[in-house]
Amino acid sequence: MISLPSGLILRAIIGAVLAGFSCSMMGTFVVQMDLSSIGFSMSHAAFAGAALGLLLAINPLYTAIGFAIAVALLLGPVSQKAKLSPGVVTGVAFSVTIALGFIFLNLQPGAAATGAALSILWGSVFALGFNDLLMLVLLSSVIVLVVIVFRKEFLAMLFDRKMAEASGVNTDPFYFSILFLTGLTVAFSLKFVGGLLVFALIVNTAASANQFTYDIKKIMILSPILGVFCCLSGSLLSLTYNFPVGTTIVIMTALTFTISVLLSKKRKKGKGLFHFSSG
Repeated sequence: MISLPSGLILRAIIGAVLAGFSCSMMGTFVVQMDLSSIGFSMSHAAFAGAALGLLLAINPLYTAIGFAIAVALLLGPVSQKAKLSPGVVTGVAFSVTIALGFIFLNLQPGAAATGAALSILWGSVFALGFNDLLMLVLLSSVIVLVVIVFRKEFLAMLFDRKMAEASGVNTDPFYFSILFLTGLTVAFSLKFVGGLLVFALIVNTAASANQFTYDIKKIMILSPILGVFCCLSGSLLSLTYNFPVGTTIVIMTALTFTISVLLSKKRKKGKGLFHFSSG
């Protein structure tokens, strides 16, 4: 194991808990509402924004947030008013942002070899500073607060959006809030997990939790637990063997998903890998 200052290890542990919680909590909404492709586009948009921040020598977090929110706007209010299919907008956004990301990296001489650029791609426990942890704390707090305050509306929408609308719930604000919070989650977790891999943390843990229960409330509890476990174990492997932290976390989420599928009572009952219900 690499000899590291205790402060760095502590930041890695705190970052793992916060990133695992926030990504997995938002992953519950992404998976339940079948928004995986949207989350995928947002992760690459944040990557492109962070790469632009490096090029302009400004904090990559700010530009990552800007790009992620821009894609959230395109996929939410803009596509809805323009009557464009979210799938079409997602495909265009993904292709453009991933292309821009690598262009921005290549425009800066030697950027592909720097630690900052590599942390954007694959994540790094060394890249987390106090301000990054503070932002993750604020994000996690906002997510918890929003979910608690509007839990009835979110649960109704997750169960059946059309039925929720028929019962008088205006689902658009809640749908848009999910998009924006997912974008912020991706941007804030970028340094730790990496722009090319953060999407897997969002989806894999929520998909794993979905294998064990039909109850959405239980999924919303189990998913963050699995996310924190995968981030902590992945971070430990990264520090021990000097692997990129994002890759080890994603491997842990993939193993967790594989085990959950094999142990799933839902699969044994012949109801498939995914069956979304509130109970």
